[in-house]
Amino acid sequence: MIELKFPDGQVRDYPPGVTGREVAASLSKSLEKKALLVKLDGELLDLGRPLERGGAVQIVTRDSPEALEVIRHDTAHVLAEAVQELFPGTQVTIGPNVEDGFYYDFARDEPFSLDDLALIEARMRHIVDRDEPITREVWDRGEAIAHFEGIGEIYKAQIIRDIPGEEAITVYRQGGWKDLCRGPHLPSTRHVGKAFKLTKLAGAYWRGDQNNAQLQRIYGTAWASDADLAEHLKRIEEAERRDHRKIGRAMDLFHIQEEGRGMPFWHPKGWTLYRTLENYVRRRTEAAGYVEVATPQILDVSLWERSGHWAKFHDSMFVSETAEGEVLAVKPMNCPCHVEIFRQGQKSYRDLPIRMMEFGGLHRYESSGSLLGLLRVRRMVQDDAHIFCTEAQIEPESTAFIRLLQQIYADLEVELHSVKLALRPDQRFGSDEQWTIAEDTLERAANAAGVEVERIPGEGAFYGPKLEFHLRDAIGRTWQCGTLQLDYVLPERLDAAYIGEDGQKHRPVMLHRAIVGSLERFLGVLIEHHAGAFPLWLAPVQAVVATITSEGDDYAGQVAARLRRAGLRVEADLRNEKVGYKVREHSLAKVPVIAVVGRREAEEGKVALRRLGSDRQQVLPLDEAVAMLTAEATPPDLR
Repeated sequence: MIELKFPDGQVRDYPPGVTGREVAASLSKSLEKKALLVKLDGELLDLGRPLERGGAVQIVTRDSPEALEVIRHDTAHVLAEAVQELFPGTQVTIGPNVEDGFYYDFARDEPFSLDDLALIEARMRHIVDRDEPITREVWDRGEAIAHFEGIGEIYKAQIIRDIPGEEAITVYRQGGWKDLCRGPHLPSTRHVGKAFKLTKLAGAYWRGDQNNAQLQRIYGTAWASDADLAEHLKRIEEAERRDHRKIGRAMDLFHIQEEGRGMPFWHPKGWTLYRTLENYVRRRTEAAGYVEVATPQILDVSLWERSGHWAKFHDSMFVSETAEGEVLAVKPMNCPCHVEIFRQGQKSYRDLPIRMMEFGGLHRYESSGSLLGLLRVRRMVQDDAHIFCTEAQIEPESTAFIRLLQQIYADLEVELHSVKLALRPDQRFGSDEQWTIAEDTLERAANAAGVEVERIPGEGAFYGPKLEFHLRDAIGRTWQCGTLQLDYVLPERLDAAYIGEDGQKHRPVMLHRAIVGSLERFLGVLIEHHAGAFPLWLAPVQAVVATITSEGDDYAGQVAARLRRAGLRVEADLRNEKVGYKVREHSLAKVPVIAVVGRREAEEGKVALRRLGSDRQQVLPLDEAVAMLTAEATPPDLR
């Protein structure tokens, strides 16, 4: 017999080979009807899979979080079956889950059209109605290769060849259709449900290599219920409305063109926004005891070889060769440069910690297909900083950094959603003891700042663990922007040292840290979070003075000048247009305040203020309006 322990602590004996379905039936008939999968010691298995050993067991139903990932993967299989039924001769390649859904890549000579998606969706619903049983089979490797080659599925045959020899080859039958897959899967297509939608088409290369054949990718989303799907589609619609590229055009902030792919052209208003954010972060960081430095944009490749970046990142670096034979690389990160500054002159333990920051321009090669507005660029500036400290200073410095991050996120009106602690990877430098100390120190530092962390095994850098800070935007999406990485390796590789209390040389610990990360990416997130309607202190144009008729032109100029002298970013709109037209136009451009003036306002020395998103007017004496707007436009750190 095997012993199975249930979540409520109950323990029962079962014969070896009992299936998850039989276990569910032994508990209750209603649970048997709702069961989709079984989890044994944390591993999800098909409901019909024999259990040959005991352990902690749980029956997974549709409302279990674990079920959603399998529902999505099964929907991808239903998509593939539908495509091959409708378009014979199409080859299927891979179909993994992605955030909020799935995709499947197909090899087909004729391109799919958007009209095809509705046709495919209808066939998918028919397959769900057919309630096709899904069963797992283990195949001989050679027979599997021969079978898939025999039916023209050359990509599947290639995948099988690349599976490690000790790994079983599993095929899942879905009615009369089959696919190579590790599983697990639902009992039948009926359990997939119909809360899915195909969302878009894209091109893709086989295995992501542009030298390989081009495939066609169909994306979709799937959920456990129709209500969840409807809510997701509503979020997508809202995300499209907030798309920073659309808002950037409407507000005249930036553009990106073919000759500078992944490298934004900042327009005057966009550059004002950029500098306002940068200067705010600079002031907060300097107040926290950091010193600002500047380092070269291009450096000899020998530095990157010594630092270890060349071996790991040279494919992402832009490189040039001079007529003298020098090989130079545009810097993708500031870390080695900051170590080189630290190494100039002898440092004592009394000098530590040294907190060094740089808003340095960085360039990284990203494939053209991965570029996405400001969110994925080739040229960026990071609020990059490094703290050189002793081991005893790691925890207090980390805690202070987290508190600084919390303050900046609060000022920018974004929510710190979660903090993840990325733990030691399989390939790493340093001893297990050193890693344990480093990981525990970062967790204690986070806890001291009032933050709980989620431990993520294997996701740390090769040189040390890291904290990842995820913010949540106005429509519930999460973005990882801030990081804190603990590094013992780079100071060793570049021979950084300080003189300790004992008069001997010691290696400093290096903390790599960023709060907003790439300013370009963070601004993309911020534009979408605020939908372009920034707080007054951050808005590129803070107010527009708009006239009702030409009789107010002189007074409008006086009001605009008065606001400018008070430090506000102001424009005057004296066009011969109706004031309603002006208000609508500036509202579309997300101007926070419109000061409407006419003959009456000029005679009384007042202004009529309209706030973005409100139809109400607030009529105030000019002095009072200037004082109010000046206070509101003052950056949070200067109030």
